[in-house]
Amino acid sequence: MSKLVSIVIPCYNHGHFLQEAIDSVEQCDSSLYELIIVNDGSKDAHTIEVLNKLDKLGYRVVHQQNQGLAKTRNNGIKLAQGNYILPLDADNKIRPEYISYSIHYFQNHPDVDVIYSEAEYFGARHGISQLPDFNLQRMMIGNYIDACAVYRKSVWEKVGGYDTNMPYMGVEDWEFWLRLAFTGSKFHHVKEPLFFYRVAENSMISKDTQPNFEVLKSYIEKKHAAFINNEAVVQYMEQKFKANPFVFLFKMVLKTYFPKMYQKLADEKKITRF
Repeated sequence: MSKLVSIVIPCYNHGHFLQEAIDSVEQCDSSLYELIIVNDGSKDAHTIEVLNKLDKLGYRVVHQQNQGLAKTRNNGIKLAQGNYILPLDADNKIRPEYISYSIHYFQNHPDVDVIYSEAEYFGARHGISQLPDFNLQRMMIGNYIDACAVYRKSVWEKVGGYDTNMPYMGVEDWEFWLRLAFTGSKFHHVKEPLFFYRVAENSMISKDTQPNFEVLKSYIEKKHAAFINNEAVVQYMEQKFKANPFVFLFKMVLKTYFPKMYQKLADEKKITRF
């Protein structure tokens, strides 16, 4: 019988973290999930040793030449038999209830396609993320949903998977969430941490994503030009500021630091909203 959730772990030279990720998965009910590990052409000797050992122990390890994160995720998901997909980076971990909660929620909410939760940080930083409920306008400005979310495989198939033409790695998940939202998918936010996010000083985000973020953002805006026009938002705010700088700044401070008062005054029509 096929499992309900397919957990796909891409691995590129992260053999020193991989066992932690696997151990977190194996705290879950094994009847609910299948685990697929995709070796994206790792060159690190220790990682290769770890992956070969896992292969011999009977884990499903797929070896391929280096193809990048988007293709690697897609390749793993193509092999998935589950109704739901959970991408898990090799240096992160999940809580066991992530799987059981998601299955139950999906089965009782057929209109929901994506479930995302808060993250508990570990490594170079500690704490718990404070994410907003899903808002498409906010998502178009910048991503706040990690790749470690659970979604129906059917919506991955519907949009054709992750974009393999991104100029740099690191925002494949952002573009994917936008494409799902633009095609009508509904997101559900769990207001508690169901996975652990490792914060590392020498991560892919710090090396590849952040230095090239403007290029990546421009790529996404051009690809989805029919939906995204952040320049129009900037122009709108500039016009509001020029029309009455004092009122603009007053409302900005009010909304930022005294949101309840801002809401009350707006509801009473004593101030206009932005």
